Amino acid sequence: MSNHRQHRIEIVESFDPAEFEPGSINKVRLSMAGNGMGGLISIPIMILRGAEPGPVVGLTAAVHGNELNGVRVVQKIIGHVNPEHLKGTIICVPVVNVPGYLMNTRHFNDGADLNRMMPGKRGGTSSQVYAYRFIDRVVKHFEYLIDLHTASFGRINTLYVRADLTHPDSAWMAECQQPQIMLHNVGADGTLRGAAMDMGIKAITIEVGNPNAFQTAMIQDGTVGVLNVFSRLGMLDEPEIHNPSEPVTCVRSYWMYTEVGGVLEVFPQLAGRVRAGELVARVTDIFGDMIEEYRAPEDGIIIGRSTHPVNQTGSRIIHLGIEGEIDNNGAAESAPDE
Repeated sequence: MSNHRQHRIEIVESFDPAEFEPGSINKVRLSMAGNGMGGLISIPIMILRGAEPGPVVGLTAAVHGNELNGVRVVQKIIGHVNPEHLKGTIICVPVVNVPGYLMNTRHFNDGADLNRMMPGKRGGTSSQVYAYRFIDRVVKHFEYLIDLHTASFGRINTLYVRADLTHPDSAWMAECQQPQIMLHNVGADGTLRGAAMDMGIKAITIEVGNPNAFQTAMIQDGTVGVLNVFSRLGMLDEPEIHNPSEPVTCVRSYWMYTEVGGVLEVFPQLAGRVRAGELVARVTDIFGDMIEEYRAPEDGIIIGRSTHPVNQTGSRIIHLGIEGEIDNNGAAESAPDE
């Protein structure tokens, strides 16, 4: 009989990054909730404690259980960083939503969107308690947060960053990602990023491509962006890697939705620009007869788009970003798609 080596990783209810040895790599499983058999649901956490003091950065992925590119980004960061050459601490959480990950679904196992539950509630529903404990037992240690996401089922995304671009630290963290698009967004209520910002933690959300798969190029670009943040903070003695392409800055965004059901075809490509009045989608009935066409209401750039043809009334079509200059006196609204 073989023993799985991860079974020997200690399960804890709390941890203090400062208690680990400088220059060390540490694995723990953090107890989050009891399951229906009286066992424990635990989150895997890797603490990279640098040999020298410095910032504490949290790196989280799979808050939505089927958003997998971020899992691989976290793994690549763990494999790249040598704690003996690190200043500060990196707290890596490759899977936040363990029940959703195991079920291969976006949501928590009570049907809730965990990224609308933050900062949670001590005596609430299953997802509220889980969110509360994650904030209280993990996020409270962070000074900076990089939260990794992807598109959801039936949709695809560019590599883009959501951040409050009027906040100096969030702005430079976003720029370090060298994304295709930077979207100004203060953080919707209930998101991990929004809860972290409310705690004084500098935070961004990176949308790293598509769900339910590992995309090699997206993962590589996402990894480089995270390492750039560590370099900018002086945590790693490595140069930032610069992409000659400048990101597009959007001051706001929104989704277009269908008003009829049928078979949906979306025409613009990711990161493509559309003009006001341009045809962006068509819905036909099951016999192929056209029911409705949809046109861009204004000039914009395609941040994300639907790929799923089976369309019920109210389905998403395109996520349209509107370019412009950031106004430091106010925050524009953007589609809550984290």
